[in-house]
Formats: sequence, structure tokens, C-alpha cells
Amino acid sequence: MDTKFEFLASEKSEYIAIFKRIKEAIGDSFQENDEANIKSHLKTSLENGLITRDAFGLNPVLNSMQTAEIAVNEIGLKRDGVVAILLYQSVVNGYLDIDDVSAKYGEVVAHIIHGLVRINALYSKNPVVESENFRNLLLTFAEDMRVILIMIADRVNLMRHIRDAENVEAKRQVSEEASYLYAPLAHKLGLYQLKSELEDLSLKYLEHDAYYMIKDKLNATKKARDSYIASFINPIQQKLEDAGLKFQMKGRTKSIHSIWQKMKKQKCNFEGIYDLFAIRIILDAPLEKEKMQCWQVYSIITDMYQPNPKRLRDWLSVPKSNGYESLHITVLGPENKWVEVQIRTERMDEIAERGLAAHWRYKGIKSQGNIDEWLASIRTALEAGDDLQVMDQFKLDLYEDEVYVFTPKGEIKKFPSGATVLDFAYYIHSAVGSKCVGARINNKNVPIREQLKSGDTVEILTQSNQKPNQSWLKIVKTSKAKAKIRLALKETQVKDGLYAKELLERRFKNKKVELDETIMNHLVKKMGYKEISDFYKQIADEKLDPNDIIDRYVELRDKELNVNPLKAVQRADEFSLEHPDGQLTSQSDVLVIDKNLKGIDYTLAQCCHPIYGDDVFGFVTVSGGIKIHRKDCPNAPEMRKRFGYRMVKARWSGQNGALYTIVLRIIGNDDIGIVNNITSILSKEERIVMRSINIDSNDGLFSGNLSVQLDDVTKLDALIKKLQTVKGVKQVTRL
Repeated sequence: MDTKFEFLASEKSEYIAIFKRIKEAIGDSFQENDEANIKSHLKTSLENGLITRDAFGLNPVLNSMQTAEIAVNEIGLKRDGVVAILLYQSVVNGYLDIDDVSAKYGEVVAHIIHGLVRINALYSKNPVVESENFRNLLLTFAEDMRVILIMIADRVNLMRHIRDAENVEAKRQVSEEASYLYAPLAHKLGLYQLKSELEDLSLKYLEHDAYYMIKDKLNATKKARDSYIASFINPIQQKLEDAGLKFQMKGRTKSIHSIWQKMKKQKCNFEGIYDLFAIRIILDAPLEKEKMQCWQVYSIITDMYQPNPKRLRDWLSVPKSNGYESLHITVLGPENKWVEVQIRTERMDEIAERGLAAHWRYKGIKSQGNIDEWLASIRTALEAGDDLQVMDQFKLDLYEDEVYVFTPKGEIKKFPSGATVLDFAYYIHSAVGSKCVGARINNKNVPIREQLKSGDTVEILTQSNQKPNQSWLKIVKTSKAKAKIRLALKETQVKDGLYAKELLERRFKNKKVELDETIMNHLVKKMGYKEISDFYKQIADEKLDPNDIIDRYVELRDKELNVNPLKAVQRADEFSLEHPDGQLTSQSDVLVIDKNLKGIDYTLAQCCHPIYGDDVFGFVTVSGGIKIHRKDCPNAPEMRKRFGYRMVKARWSGQNGALYTIVLRIIGNDDIGIVNNITSILSKEERIVMRSINIDSNDGLFSGNLSVQLDDVTKLDALIKKLQTVKGVKQVTRL
């Protein structure tokens, strides 16, 4: 505000009155010079015109005193917290040095103010504050839990005094933050009263009509409601006492905010809320009798009042996953009003309130690590009326295993402790991670190895020519980043492998050397590579010379595939041409058909590929020719059944001089050297020629067809037996 700050007389008198009440409340903890030093500082600030009213026109000095009173009376803070509250604004605004605070008021006060300053700095980054991560970051940054307690007290005080504020936008922002940031924090710390007040006030300012509608309806029936709860409780109390049970009962009306949330969730009006009234019965029962006594209370209540079976919640028989145990029933009380009754033991209540399943958890909000245990100890100190000097114990980092950092847009991301810039980059996107060359943290350039710290603002720097390497796996901490790096490395390896393979094939063509995959696989194995991808990677990395590989390949090929060595020079009159496809004609008397008939034209059937020595028969075709089939031909049964009259006897006779083509089906374990072992056997056999081999591999097994030429069935049987002895071969069958 432009006008000069003026401390109004009414404000001054209120300030003095509150200061007096605070002094009485904190007693001896207020040190001798504290009051004089604070008054002196205030006087100097006023004289120098250092104090201005806030966005709502409120007096910041009086506000601080009101906040201090809330912190003392409703939270339980003592001297250190009060002094920190009164001096904090002066430090933030720059007209009081933190070292002066430490010298005059002690290190603890300075420490608390330092935490408040750090959190003020967080707000300056315009964070997305509605996230759970921001609440956790606040807890991390606070260093001292009193900082969070002071923030809650300050927000409660602000919410109490902005009802008539003209700055609508600021009022809306403050109310929203109270709802989704400060109320959950208050709840976690067991400050249930303040939590409800924050929620109700935020609803009042954000949903004015809804708030006053519910409030009016509650006010209209307050006296009647209190009377009703009493009349509901009394007969139950009598019955429980008659049954000899030890217990305590609590009656309450839901908060306005809670009622509104239920109305929205259930999409109903005010009258449709069943559990407007709630009664909690807490039994003092031994462990072995807990369930029995809870169900006994259930039986007593449902005998008196009609239950709603749809609203029964049995978390006794099957506790919630977080450990919450209780029995919830909704009954129709007098005047046809629904009342929720919660039945539990003291042990169950203790667990629900401050143990494993604190209230905010059984409502479904996820817990973070051991935060619940830690906050429960804070709540216990608060409830016990401890002087809260115990808070000095809680200065250690709460989230020592986690760090919270900002994106340039103010979003907060959570990472494990030790996470680096590279982890952050891969969290954003794998493409960003793969091109990352560093980052700008808090406007300072840092390398990819830089570890993240809570509160950092991180902006990733990239370059188009950057790509991941193996050493990156040692830099990152998160499993997500490691997985993405491994995937990127694998993709790079595949690309490099394809490039290297293409390069090698091109060199083979240039040298006019035909590339055989079988021989190449054998060469790769001989060179000591388990995977062919590793072999190609060495070529891509220029650790292997393609020319050297070709030389070694040729050497191995000449050694292993010399299946037809150069024959001695033959005389022309000794030369004979072998029939390439195994078909015989009438000029050969190798086959005798029917009753010693020779010289008849015939062909060998393609369905069963008979060879010399097979048991065979002839079949007269429609065209008049004869086809020779094996007796075990797959088509033989059908031919006998339908065309028996066209079948003739046939047998082999004389001396065989031809080669016959047959196909073998081979199945075995997929091994890099198995094809070579098969071809090695063929190379050692006389008068056996390999025509082709086709191999398919799947799930560690290979299957393939081997086409060979040989002269009789005896050779074939011997070949099959030899192939079956090859290590890894499981089955050899003739097709």
C-alpha cells in the first residue's frame, strides 16, 4: 500500500493484550532480555517505515502476535517458536540479519527462522502446491517441525481475518492452499481441530452458498441435535453398563466441510447424509476378548435400533490392509434419524489415531515410508502437553532416502537419494535422456553426474549428437533410467550390427567370395564369440579388420567344404553322365516290372522318392505311363483301395549306376556349429552329394530339410545312422 503504515490504537491495545497472555502461557521459558529486544526492534522498524500492511490490508505485526497465540494455546509451542514468529517477517524483508537473531535469541530461534526463510524461497518458485510431493518437500525443507507448526498457525490466523477482504483473488488462493496443503498437514500432525477449522473456512470462502446452507441447517437444529445425541447415548450407555462392559462414549457432529464432501461424493442433498451424527464406543477389553465384546456391543445396539445392513462395515473379521480395525454400523434412531456408531477397543483406537493406520491412511491416502511413525511421535508430544523442546530432536532430514526437485514449470518430482541429472532427464522422456549433456540447476550449469538436492530447479540441456554409452549405467540411480539406457544401448548395438554386417557383405562381394552363413557362424565361434552380435559390434568399433575376416573365412571354407576334391583326369571313353534328377528310362534294366518285363518306360514318383533297394510297386497312370512308388508311400493305401486293378509288381534288379535325390528331415538343438557338423559327415561319404539345406530355428530348436543324392537305400540307412550320432541332433526322418 502506498499510504504510510500506521499502528492503530485498537491494534496496539490488542497487541499488548495478546503479548501479556502469551507471557503468562509460556511462563519462565521467556528469557530476561527477550521482551526488551523485541520491543526495541519493533520500535526501530516503525520509526524507519519498514513495516507495511499486507495484500489484505492487515497489520503484519499484530498478525504475528495472533499467530504466536494460536501456536502457544492450540499447538503448544513455547519461547523459541514465539520469538521466531515475531521476528520472521523482519528477516524475510531484509531488515534483520539471521546472525543477529542467533546472537540475541539463540541458535534454535535462528534455526527455526532459517527453515521459514527456506520455505518462503520455495514459494517464490511458483510451485504446483496441490501435490503430495510439495507437502513432503515442505517437511524436508523445514528442517525443524516447529516450522511446519508455525506455518499452520499462521494460515489459521490468516483465514480467520480475511472474511471481509476486498482482494478476491488473493483470498481465493489463500483458501485453496489452506484446503489442499495446510489442512492435510494439520491432519497428519494430529491437529484435528485446526484441520477442521481450515477446511470449514476454506469452504466458506470458496463455496459461500454451500457453506451457509449447511451451517444454517446445522444451527437450526443444534440444540435439538445435542439433545438428540444425549438421548441416543443414554439408553445405550445403560445397557452396556448392565452388560458389565468397560467403555467410554463420544458423540459428535460432522464438520461442515466433511458434510459437503459427502454430499458431493454421494450426489445427494443435506438430508441424504446418513452419518450426520456419529457415536464412537471405545471398549476397555483384554486382547483375547476384543472381537467378542465388539460384537456384543453390536448386538445390544441393533436390538435397540434398526440397523442399515448396506452400511455395515466389518473391519474386525478382515482388517484393512493398513491394519485398521473397527466395526461401523448405521442405525435408525429415534425420530427416524440415521446415526453412525463406531465400535472399537482402546488398542484399535490407538492404532487408528496414531499408529500403523492413522486416520488419514485408512481414508485411503498413501503413506510415505516411515513418516507415519515420525509424525505420530510429534502428535504424542503435542497431546502430552510437552514443552516441545523435544522438537530439537527432529532436526534431522525426514526424507533422507528421497529428494524433491522442481521442473522449470514448478512441478515437483520425487527421486531416490543419490539420483543424478541423468535420472531426471530420463524421467522426463527417454529421448531427452539419450540426448542429455548436462543441466542448469538453479541457473548454474552442471554435468550429467551432478546429484540432485531437494528444492533444486532442474532444466535439462541436450545435444543432437549425444548418445548413451555403457558408463551411463553407473551414473543413474533409478531403475527406470537404467532400463531406458539398456534399451537404447541395445538399439544402438542392433544398428551398429546391421551396419557391420552390410559392410562385411560388401567386402565379400568386392573380393568375389560367396558368403555362406553356416561357415561364417562356424568362423565366429572359432574366433571365440558366443553371440554373433558381439562379433559384428567389434567390426563396427573397428576392432576387427573385414579383410582379415575374409582371409580366415576362405581358409576355413577350403578346409571344411572341400567335399568334391579334384578327381584324377579321366579318359573320355570312361566318362559317364549321372542322371541329375534320378529319373530312369527304359534304357536301364535296373527295374523289373510285373513278370520279368524289362525295357518299359517309367518314372519315379515325387510323393515318396523311391531309390534303389526300396520295396516298390508300379502304378499305371491315366496317360499310360507307369509310376514307381515305395510300398510305404503315404498314398499307397488310397491307391490300393480305389485303383487296385492298376497296380503292378516291381522290383530292383541288376547293377545300379544312377544317383537318386532324397530329402531328410532333421530336428535338433539350435547350436552354432551343428550345421557344420552335419555337412562334415556328408563331405566324408563317397557317392553322396548334398544338393541343398534349409534350416529354421525357434525357441532353442532347429528343424530343416537336407536334400542329398545317393545311389541306394543301404547308403541312405547308413547316412541316417551317422547323422543321428551328431551331438544335438534329436531326429532324422526320410520324407
